Amino acid sequence: MNGMANRRQFLGTAALGGAFWAGLDAQHWPGLPSVKAEDAKLPASVVQLRPEVEPLVRLLEETPRDKVLSVFADKIRSGTSYQEVLATLLLAGVRNVQPRPSVGFKFHAVLVINSAHLASQAGPDADRWLPIFWALDYFKSAQADDAREGNWTMAPVEESKVPPAGKARDLFIEAMDQWDVAKADVAVAALARSASVNEVFELFYRYGARDYRSIGHKAIFVSNSRRALEAIGWQHAEPVLRSLAYALLMHEGTNPAQREDVVDIPGRQNADLARRFRPDWIQGKFDDQAAGDLLAALRKASAAEASGQVVEMVNGGVSPSSVWDALFNAAGELLMRQPGIVGLHTLTTLNALHNSYQQTSDDLTRRWLMLQAAAFLPLFHASMQGRGKVGEQKIDELEPLPPDATGADAVREIFSTISTDRPLAARKLLSLLTTTPELAPSVLSAARALIFAKGRDSHDYKFSSAILEDYHSLRSPWRDRLLAASVFQLRGSGDTDNALVARTRVALNS
Repeated sequence: MNGMANRRQFLGTAALGGAFWAGLDAQHWPGLPSVKAEDAKLPASVVQLRPEVEPLVRLLEETPRDKVLSVFADKIRSGTSYQEVLATLLLAGVRNVQPRPSVGFKFHAVLVINSAHLASQAGPDADRWLPIFWALDYFKSAQADDAREGNWTMAPVEESKVPPAGKARDLFIEAMDQWDVAKADVAVAALARSASVNEVFELFYRYGARDYRSIGHKAIFVSNSRRALEAIGWQHAEPVLRSLAYALLMHEGTNPAQREDVVDIPGRQNADLARRFRPDWIQGKFDDQAAGDLLAALRKASAAEASGQVVEMVNGGVSPSSVWDALFNAAGELLMRQPGIVGLHTLTTLNALHNSYQQTSDDLTRRWLMLQAAAFLPLFHASMQGRGKVGEQKIDELEPLPPDATGADAVREIFSTISTDRPLAARKLLSLLTTTPELAPSVLSAARALIFAKGRDSHDYKFSSAILEDYHSLRSPWRDRLLAASVFQLRGSGDTDNALVARTRVALNS
């Protein structure tokens, strides 16, 4: 993506006003001046979105942070739909926030949107807007960060270089293989205009998981962008896919295609290893002993050894489901051993890779994604070692301890304990889940409610949405241990409330 526009120029030529607000009375918001229609046009250096969403995106971009909740609450009361607000968030994010120098940091304003959407879908009716309004406020923070770092804005695609539809796929593959940003940008624009969602994302599954840069955020962006586009509509795909291709081509130093880097090697090796599965590999028996053996092996395995263990396990007749049981629990164990930014991303990345694994219709890609998930775990472990002490906890040796209370009171006790003693809370939760599994839905609901009330970071939403989804993907006893390990990152009832919740309720009810 070659073009970069100066946002000061953008904001200067696109002031707030009645013409831009598409009928919203500017006088309703004192201090916001009206402008002439010609002054509200986008400069040529900024990508133009579809006309039905452009006014809302402009509204979000240019409304001050301290007014954004009340402005969007008013829009919702006047008929703006949930889907329109979600689309606004995603498109404003990809237009205004650069996924560089890392596909993380301020770019979480984009990465978190699907997580906020999942939280909203699963939440009670009364709280369904809370994650979305949190995301509106968070976008304004990320927008300010991006402005301080250079005011990057997505430029229009170079139309004269967009290839014909019949050549788009080959050009995209060539560009991504060569790490060529300009060529990838025009190729993906052509794909967005001519190919189906499945055709496009079959390509992105491979490129999102091919390297470990940005501790898994590339794979996360692939998974979350597909799911978000499913919610807002494929008609909005082009700017999202352009941002995605640009993000996946992030690298440091010289061209990765011309060197061997530790973060690239597993993907290249696993491309060959994925062909060594037995023909009926998807069939197999559930085997908890084999899952436990793989979990133990992953504690000391290299990336290559981890992938090799998976092939050996599957070719021995074990179900891929048991492989994923082990992989998710290995990720949960890493979180227990070093809670924090890297530890939580072991699980959000596994969630993204597993979702892509489920979505792809290409058998070879599916095998490769599972191998990449295994290979990334030792790389995560190495990243954690570079950040300090890594503990010795073992998730399969976590000893259950019954809570003092029972029933709903036991759930409350556990979430209170999270705020004071996470290892103890993990033991109590494991006991509750194994002895009274019928309380699991109450645990999930309480975890989500506390994120709504006390979550203040993008990782609160990303992590909770991932872990609460993955609980349903695993089998007992593995899912119980994974959920118990999650308390090392979830919010407790004693944590400080997020003041944004009260502001959101006031905005929506005023």
